[in-house]
Amino acid sequence: MKNPSIRLITWLGVLSIVGILLTQAYWVRKAYAIQASQFHQAVFSALHEVATQVAHLKGTSPRINVVDRVSSNYYVVNVNSHIEPSVLEHYLKTAFRARQLNTDFEYGIYDCHSDQIIGGRYIAMDDTLQKTPLIFPECTKYTYYFGVRFPTKQAHILSSMDVWIASSILLLLVVIFFGYALFIILRQKRFSEIQKEFVNNMTHEFKTPISTMAIAAKVLQGENIQATPKRLQQYASIIATENNRLKKQVERVLQMARLEKKNLQLQKEAVALHPFIEEITQALQLQHFIEYRLAATPVTIYADKVHLANLILNLLDNAIKYCVDEPHIIIETALTENQVILRIKDHGLGIAKTHQKRVFKRFYRIPTGNVHNVKGFGLGLSYVQLVSRLHRWSLRLESELGQGSTFHITIPFVKS
Repeated sequence: MKNPSIRLITWLGVLSIVGILLTQAYWVRKAYAIQASQFHQAVFSALHEVATQVAHLKGTSPRINVVDRVSSNYYVVNVNSHIEPSVLEHYLKTAFRARQLNTDFEYGIYDCHSDQIIGGRYIAMDDTLQKTPLIFPECTKYTYYFGVRFPTKQAHILSSMDVWIASSILLLLVVIFFGYALFIILRQKRFSEIQKEFVNNMTHEFKTPISTMAIAAKVLQGENIQATPKRLQQYASIIATENNRLKKQVERVLQMARLEKKNLQLQKEAVALHPFIEEITQALQLQHFIEYRLAATPVTIYADKVHLANLILNLLDNAIKYCVDEPHIIIETALTENQVILRIKDHGLGIAKTHQKRVFKRFYRIPTGNVHNVKGFGLGLSYVQLVSRLHRWSLRLESELGQGSTFHITIPFVKS
């Protein structure tokens, strides 16, 4: 499947998930509003019935519109005179249970003589612990009234929405599973692309030495080759050189596999950094221009010599491969209080911002279409990062497209 098709399917899937979640959220909110309205109607009906019973108890006619909702969970009921708390509590419990309002509430009776709420308490509908009621807000609209508050109203409404909550949780699990499956598919797609790129790179890398050895072997199979020992030695040398080249490429891949499994044990020792750099780059200096800007103060670090050498040579190899014209490489060191910063600069093609984090991934190479003018497996910078991580060094890339690249490696050094 082509990349545009995969991107289209991915976006359609994401939009579908968002649409489903928004629809579910809308219906859950609507269901909550309906349950809250039903709760209010049931409370209003129950309190109106209680007000009627109180009026009959006092021998007066029941009034119309005696119930007011002060807030979402607080109601006041207008009565003609004072009422006993025990009687009111009985009426309230009976009326609430008849309408299946099995939720805790608290009530308070206003006394106009003392100008305060008296005789109230917290009622647990399951007959458990009864608490002292909270302070009720004053209502100046009525002379005699009682107030009822439902502190657990929200929990009561949510408990009546168990089907909606269960379906929402199930939908969320489905969405999480779908999102995870989409993530796995995209990751596998990326792995497939990396594998394809690696196979293509490996094919290009191995094609030349294999072809060269095949030609050399064919020449050596000639009948008259024994008569020309010099030519025989020349072609045997070609086979040995190309075989060694193949061996190095295979060893590099195997080395990366060992590093990735973290089975490698570093053999750290004291290394005089500046002489070490000059020694391992001596052969390259004969072929390319390398400028040294090493700090005047000698520096000793603890490192694995083999991997430190490979790290530096990998960076130099990249600088040479991605140069514009003749390579101009600068190896620089700078000292801080207890660290040495090793910088390797080049004036090559540079790396775009979008690729700077990815270039350290294994097998990643900056896309060049079908052009394969730069050799390699995409392992060099990944190796550099792994060696730096194993040594607990800091690695940083600074690059601008068309302006070259600078790799900064911060290494603790041994104070003399």
